[in-house]
Amino acid sequence: MGAGPGVYRTRDVEKVQDGPFPTICHFQECPVLRRTQPLTPRILAFAIALAAAPGMALAQTGASVCPLGAFTCPVVKNDFALCRKNDLLDFYRPGLPASGNREATPAQVYGERFSSPDSNVFHLSGHTSLQRLDQLLRADSLTYDRGTTAYDAEGHVRYQERGMLFSASSMKGTTEPEYGVATDVQYQLLTSRGNGVASQAIMLDQDRDKLHDVTYSTCDLHHRVWEIEAKTMTMDRDEGVGRAHDVTMRLKGVPFLWLPYMRFPIDHRRQTGFLYPSFGKRSRAGAYASIPFYWNIAPNYDATFTPIWYANRGSMLDSQFRWLTTTSRGVLNLDYMPHDKIADRNRGYLTLSNQTTLPWNLRWNTSIARTTDKAWFQDYGENVNTSRVTLLASSSYVTRASDWWNAGAGVDWYQVVTPGLSDRVAPYRRLPQVFFTAGRPIDGLGGPEWGVNAQAVRFVKPDAVGGDRFDLYPYLAWPLQGAAWFLRPELGVRYTTYNLPQPVARGDSTHPSRSTPIFDVDAGLIFERDLHLFGQDYTQTLEPRVFYLRIPYRNQDDLPRFDTQPLTFDFWQLFTTNSFSGADRQENANNLSLALTTRFLDPNGVERLSASVGQIHYFDPQRVTLYPGQRLVDHSGSDYVGSLTVALNDNWRLTGTHLWNVHTGDTDVSTVGLQRRLWGDGIVNFSYRYRRDLLEQADVSAELPVGAAWKFVVGYNYSMRDRRAMDAFAGLEWDSCCTAIRVLSRHYVYDYRGDSDNAIMFEIEFKGVGSYGQHLGSFLQNAILGYQ
Repeated sequence: MGAGPGVYRTRDVEKVQDGPFPTICHFQECPVLRRTQPLTPRILAFAIALAAAPGMALAQTGASVCPLGAFTCPVVKNDFALCRKNDLLDFYRPGLPASGNREATPAQVYGERFSSPDSNVFHLSGHTSLQRLDQLLRADSLTYDRGTTAYDAEGHVRYQERGMLFSASSMKGTTEPEYGVATDVQYQLLTSRGNGVASQAIMLDQDRDKLHDVTYSTCDLHHRVWEIEAKTMTMDRDEGVGRAHDVTMRLKGVPFLWLPYMRFPIDHRRQTGFLYPSFGKRSRAGAYASIPFYWNIAPNYDATFTPIWYANRGSMLDSQFRWLTTTSRGVLNLDYMPHDKIADRNRGYLTLSNQTTLPWNLRWNTSIARTTDKAWFQDYGENVNTSRVTLLASSSYVTRASDWWNAGAGVDWYQVVTPGLSDRVAPYRRLPQVFFTAGRPIDGLGGPEWGVNAQAVRFVKPDAVGGDRFDLYPYLAWPLQGAAWFLRPELGVRYTTYNLPQPVARGDSTHPSRSTPIFDVDAGLIFERDLHLFGQDYTQTLEPRVFYLRIPYRNQDDLPRFDTQPLTFDFWQLFTTNSFSGADRQENANNLSLALTTRFLDPNGVERLSASVGQIHYFDPQRVTLYPGQRLVDHSGSDYVGSLTVALNDNWRLTGTHLWNVHTGDTDVSTVGLQRRLWGDGIVNFSYRYRRDLLEQADVSAELPVGAAWKFVVGYNYSMRDRRAMDAFAGLEWDSCCTAIRVLSRHYVYDYRGDSDNAIMFEIEFKGVGSYGQHLGSFLQNAILGYQ
């Protein structure tokens, strides 16, 4: 252990890799997962249909079927780590052709011994095989007629092609036309985990198969937790449709679902029909049951209608319509209950999302969300997370962008959806908003650049005074940088003017304005040195940074407050030009921010430690306040702000931030997070959050494997200020080769008044097919950081 006397040197590495832990992304930012189209095997395509057919894996009301047209289904990763290897894989032969035309490929016959009573008929024995491109048939004995292309295989029959392999007691048929009958079939899909048996499989032709007494499961062949059986099935690959009769699904040998007839897709093409039913219980709506019906209107249009029955409230219809054209794509959802038995009125919830490409490279994006009442999410939320929704935002914008500018015009409006919360707390509506931003180097000067940010908004709010605001900020900047330094001076002017129906205070103007120059300089150095610590080699960086900001004071008491609030102070606030959001307030400044960051990078470039500390030094008092008469900030400096991230190995991660008020000696903000990975998929998280005079909470969450099959999940959030648990849950998960069962109990506070509720959630997953109950996986991923 030791840092050695090495001297810091300037760093020539411009970018470092993030730490070893996964990045958490917001829903809108997460990458779209794509699915490749499944390979459809020559026979037993029913198994593929169950494993990958659009819509067949849906088990929750409101879930979407496979997307339209250019959309593709998300990849569903099933964990089959607990499964045994299928014995059929022992005769799998790699290297067969993955593509090609079977009809244009002649059949080839092999055998150790053969006899031929004439020139066309061959009797083969001893490691016999018949191959045609990717189709390979092997057996103890084989008879082949070259004239009629008829074949008859007996004894230890093994068949393989691109998508599957199977064994049978016998198989006979012809290669031209393609026809075959196999008996006592046992199969394994190569494109998924699916396997099963059939008493007889008939290849009617190249596009149609018929099977008798067929089963399907993703379980181990000799340990069936669940299984699907059908008396007869036909698969038509030309239509992309399968049809089954007398279908039964069994759990541990006990039948729990029976259908006299099932029509299902066997490839990526969508088919009209019923999807999986769903059932469960919601704390405020009672037990429920639903069965979605999918309508494949056209290749680029579809709809799903889901009748839902709630024991406590009545019947609801959940509808979804989707479209995809050359210029537009979108989704419309409408949930409607004609009569809520408890509320004694009709209720509904509507969402609309649409993206349209217009002429002249314009794009029109619309997102609308509305409910009939504030209690909708508490009563009908799909899960306990949506029951906490407090505000719905809607917007519609037309935009255009290039490589150096973008502009747009549109509207924003909001709806409060928390019972007891006044509509006055909703943000001002923007009806409309127009914006323009641009920035590019000045031609011929080789470095300086110009830019402009402009915004014009009309603010509207019921029972409140609105108005118009125009905000303009043109600037000049000169970014300079080298391998180990950067310097960026910027000079601009911010001009903001209003048109108000009445003044903010008596005697003020109805057309107030503010104009102020803004000057800042951002500069930094990057040094590095080699370091040997705890037996490991690292590269340590030292990164001092200086940010000077000069903005003269302007009295802004006559300006309204439409969308402005003080920003939460953190490390990155050291390098911004305003301590307020929006344009209604612009701070005055004669400030100097000093910051220092150090990082430890391992030989692979992974950041193992990052520590930063900084403070703003105020040479002039902070005179701009949100409200007239507020106490001025007359300190010589801001809070000291520090942040720390440590991940010395892949199993431990520590994060922390701290804001210390040097003038009072108090801590204003403090957060600590600790994560420990253990036992493969196990993880334990601890976090602490403190904000002076606002909150103090501690949170523990864990995912603890107990053996190979059992897993315990728990979470507990406690508020020291309220002296109560804000959120607590505990659950068990049993996992096997092909089945997972999850049950969870939760007690949580769901509104600002402190009202709480209980929830019991249950889910059973048949891997490769679908699940019933509430989708606990998504809830646990949000509740437990790093949940697998």
